Amino acid sequence: MSNKLESGESVQNAESGDVSAPHIGDSLVGWGVAATTASKVSTAGPKLSVREIQDVVSALRTAADEAVDHVQRITQLEAAAGLRNSPVLVVDRATWSKATIESFKFMLTPTLRRLWDAKGHTMSPASTAVSAAVSGTELGVITGFLSANVLGQFDPFAGRHGRLLLVAPNIVTIERELMVEPSDFRLWVCLHEQTHRVQFAAAPWLQGYLQENITQLTAGMLDSQDALADRLKNAAKVASEAFKGRKSGGDSEELPSQSTLMSAIQTPEERAILSHVTAVMSLLEGHANVVMDAIDASIVPSVKTIRRRFDDRGRNRSSLENFVRRLLGLDAKMRQYRDGQIFVEYAVKELGMSGFNVVWEGPENLPTEHELHHPQEWVERMRSGQVGPGNQAGQGDLASQGDLAGQGGAGPAETVDADADAGAHAPQTDATSGN
Repeated sequence: MSNKLESGESVQNAESGDVSAPHIGDSLVGWGVAATTASKVSTAGPKLSVREIQDVVSALRTAADEAVDHVQRITQLEAAAGLRNSPVLVVDRATWSKATIESFKFMLTPTLRRLWDAKGHTMSPASTAVSAAVSGTELGVITGFLSANVLGQFDPFAGRHGRLLLVAPNIVTIERELMVEPSDFRLWVCLHEQTHRVQFAAAPWLQGYLQENITQLTAGMLDSQDALADRLKNAAKVASEAFKGRKSGGDSEELPSQSTLMSAIQTPEERAILSHVTAVMSLLEGHANVVMDAIDASIVPSVKTIRRRFDDRGRNRSSLENFVRRLLGLDAKMRQYRDGQIFVEYAVKELGMSGFNVVWEGPENLPTEHELHHPQEWVERMRSGQVGPGNQAGQGDLASQGDLAGQGGAGPAETVDADADAGAHAPQTDATSGN
């Protein structure tokens, strides 16, 4: 069955210049083609009656709301207290794809505009149109493919405070496949996504920090319009091969390096920025894992069963995460993501949760890539009050930009409403990691 979802206006509002303010550089990628392609590629979810759809939507909203207080208690972050400042959207797969494409547009717009300003005079209208269509098609195929695997996602690059997306069809599919208690599984999914939401609320500068670093990285790698099309084409091929490999029991983590954007990194400055981004992503996921490990039966009665059955599925990370990491080349450093949890566990053991939480106060308190592997050095630095040596480069005045740079300054993009048909299409918290 297929109930029609409501769509809201696009929210992205990039850097100091709005994506909503037209710029000819925006035409370097066929964003409309991407959205249309993704919608066609996205498959329908489980068959549900109208009443069942309404019940799922209501239950997911309730679970998302309930998760807030649990996350606040575990993290001891005041920013989490009563945190309900960003929309919770229950969406279908096609809508999740559209929302994800909007996020990619937001992240890449500054780079594409710089590329046009620098080399637009050398681009012919015909070749530009062809490359844009190719890029849009590849991106649409990728996001459409991924849309069936995502359970939920916190998108920090949408609206002033980000938005939480819960993909109803996928959540229903996985809870049925695992044969677990639906209410427990839905709360479990929401707890992970709310943790990421809290991280960005506790560190309002983090959105801008990531956006600036991503812009600097991609600026050096996407030095031509064809470069992006080639990267997306390779990433799409890799994603498809990885999926086939996973289904046949192969190792989906072994990917050719030429498929990534990061394979173009050459300069020490670019490597330093990649190091910062890797450390931050490791920290965020490691912290979320520590929070999830603190979830016991008093919060989610059947949590042990859920963990065991979910882990047995052999998917420990979301498909979206996998794609983004492959696209950026971060898959080469997957060990560091595991080290992120070890880092957080050690820091909390030494400093207590409140002591660890200084990490959210500013970019100078972020662990460097080296400290990620040597958490005792970060702990010692925090105790001595020293500024981090590796996290000052490439920041500009990000700390003062607060939550402006990393979001669209406009309101949140309500791409879909939660009353959407869970059986039609649904976006993501991924079926691979429950987050």
